[in-house]
Amino acid sequence: MEQSLFDQIRLQASQAITELIDIAKLQPGQLLVIGCSSSEMVGERIGKHSSMEAAMAAHEGIAPILARKGVSLAVQCCEHLNRALVIEREVALSRHYEIVNAIPKPDAGGSFSVVAYQHMKDPVLVETICADAGLDIGGTLIGMHLKRVAVPVRLGIQQIGHANILCARTRPKYIGGPRAAYEAN
Repeated sequence: MEQSLFDQIRLQASQAITELIDIAKLQPGQLLVIGCSSSEMVGERIGKHSSMEAAMAAHEGIAPILARKGVSLAVQCCEHLNRALVIEREVALSRHYEIVNAIPKPDAGGSFSVVAYQHMKDPVLVETICADAGLDIGGTLIGMHLKRVAVPVRLGIQQIGHANILCARTRPKYIGGPRAAYEAN
């Protein structure tokens, strides 16, 4: 791969995460889930051409921004680890998520989950979360890890590398009937 593709991935990932944080109005302490196909980013079919270089470039574009904003990261593994998530132990414990025993590899978890695992302070895997927003890079199906009312988010950018992206934010459920009043989102 050309270095310019990895530079492009880094830049596009940074742009996408910045826009998503702003549009979703994420606050410090909130949780964002990312599913990422490094294969799709380099123009291949999901699960067929894992690229540690592409995963690293995307992580380099995303992680510093999340850290600066105080938003916690959860990275979804592939189906070979049952879409478990890499997350900081502190976040898992504070949210009472059950920790499971696995370590992601490029062919069982995916390259992006491996990179996240390597760069977190004290990474663990959990089976399920309820994230406040999500970024799906390449059709990894992150919806199961979002809070119940997910709202699609359109960004100015539609791809990272060659991978299509889909984003979502969440909102509280509307409950009650005609007499209920609601806070503005």
